[in-house]
Amino acid sequence: MLFGVCAVLLLAWCAGMFGRGFWTPDEPREADIAWRMSWQTDKAVPVLAGDAFCEKPPLTYWAAALPISRLGMHPWVARLPNLLYAMITAVCVGLLARRLAGPPAGIAAAAAVGTFLLGYQVAIWFATDAPLLAFTSLALLGLHQGFSAAGSRDRLFGYTLMHIALALGFLSKSAFGWLVPALCLAALIVWERRWRELLRWELYAGLLVQAALILSWVWFVYAGPDGLARLKVFFWNNLAGRFTNVAAPAELQYAKAHRNSPGKYFLELPVYLWPWTFLLIAAIRKAWREGFRSAAVRFAAASSVPALLLLSLAATARNVYLGPAIPGFALLLGWWAAQLSEPRDPWDVRAMKGTAVLLIIAAVFAAIALKLLTLDAQSTAQPEAQPARMPIIIAAAGILSALYLAIDSWRRADRAAGSGALGAMFFSFGALLIAPAWSAYSQIDRWQNLAQLGSQIKADILGRPLILMAPDETTRALVDLYVGTRILLVPEADVRGRMRALAQITAQNPASRVLIQIEGREYSPLISTLAGALKRKENSGATAWEPAWLEVAHLRIAKRYALPNGRRYALLEPAG
Repeated sequence: MLFGVCAVLLLAWCAGMFGRGFWTPDEPREADIAWRMSWQTDKAVPVLAGDAFCEKPPLTYWAAALPISRLGMHPWVARLPNLLYAMITAVCVGLLARRLAGPPAGIAAAAAVGTFLLGYQVAIWFATDAPLLAFTSLALLGLHQGFSAAGSRDRLFGYTLMHIALALGFLSKSAFGWLVPALCLAALIVWERRWRELLRWELYAGLLVQAALILSWVWFVYAGPDGLARLKVFFWNNLAGRFTNVAAPAELQYAKAHRNSPGKYFLELPVYLWPWTFLLIAAIRKAWREGFRSAAVRFAAASSVPALLLLSLAATARNVYLGPAIPGFALLLGWWAAQLSEPRDPWDVRAMKGTAVLLIIAAVFAAIALKLLTLDAQSTAQPEAQPARMPIIIAAAGILSALYLAIDSWRRADRAAGSGALGAMFFSFGALLIAPAWSAYSQIDRWQNLAQLGSQIKADILGRPLILMAPDETTRALVDLYVGTRILLVPEADVRGRMRALAQITAQNPASRVLIQIEGREYSPLISTLAGALKRKENSGATAWEPAWLEVAHLRIAKRYALPNGRRYALLEPAG
């Protein structure tokens, strides 16, 4: 079972990490920062398209820059460290569950943390969340060893490991790296009334290591250009600004993006934990009935619930913010899996059968989605983009395997011992994450192919300077990575202000061209039909984009660009 779980996780991660390009949102931006980090001389501050990017510390970009500098700038190269982060997460959560509730719990928890929908997304996405999850899991492992140790030596080792992991988490995503472990320790001390733990010197000895790692980086930022201003963005705007509005320029008002709403995380939690949501409900019910007597249950709750509550109070909310709390849910699921007995609790049987139904639905949906993607490729009249026959055959085999295993898990739910039904469920979902997902990623890449878009723009501007009209981060990364020309920015402002700035820049650079993103997407015929059936109103290629201000600015459209079902841009040139 252990070998099978490891193999499935490894294949699923590789399909998601290495089987696709950079996708929006966020990945193109992170890729540009990592690429620049691979050759820039100042390694202390990340740089996006030539400007300091002080949202996150640089550890993620350092790690990605190393293989990029050796192997070149490719999506699979940039994501190589993600495979290490995913392995660290699974191993640490598995070891922690094993120590808390035995070997079966360890296997189940490792399998769960790697296949929760949110956990899988964090693992394969090129962003700072993957290392944050890995180092949070490592910190929780060290925290448990320190908290439960009988001797001073083991306690010192555990808490020191925790501090090292906290430092690495901080260097990945600032103080968010402390969130889950710190709340977990505080909750355990209060819950178990272990007040003496606060007086143990071993708890604080590792602070010296943590301080040395973090303050070394802080010093290099401070000693560099605009050091104090950049530190303010790192530690004030990007931290306090996530929880409330702070006085800052518009581009640093993080509370205005990804607005939170009451109960958002709780309402979306079943989706984050899919497809194991029903199993978690059964685990919570079992823990409640037993009065949270198990140390494994208390640790699982302490490492998930406090963070969930605190994040619910923040001004901003994204699903990945809850990623560091995922290990707690995996620990709870591992404990529940280790408690399964004969005869089965009817609620456990219902949870397993419900999960089997979810997997059957997922397999059917995967088959429909792959068919639609194939038809969409054909409708774009791009023979080179149409999927090859062999990947479709492999994807179909994966879907059939997933269906068979899901049906088998249904049959085993109320009559097979222990891990049989759960193993069939895991391998069923794993089959979907490997073959069908790999085939789907290669087709969706056509919608996200920024490299192809950039090469087209590069060929059309012939090395001229490029003016960007209030570009988003993806556009800036696209031009920096794939166009490679001098960029001139027209800042955010009202239309009149943009026109004044544009007129000034074009007068100073008469040979320049203007690139502007067009709102909406240019759907293929098939997707347009589906969008119409769903009554979604989006811009499409059928709507001409030629705003009135073009004539005022003495510009005309030289060329339009559109990825199939993806981003649209227009290249503008002087009208005279």
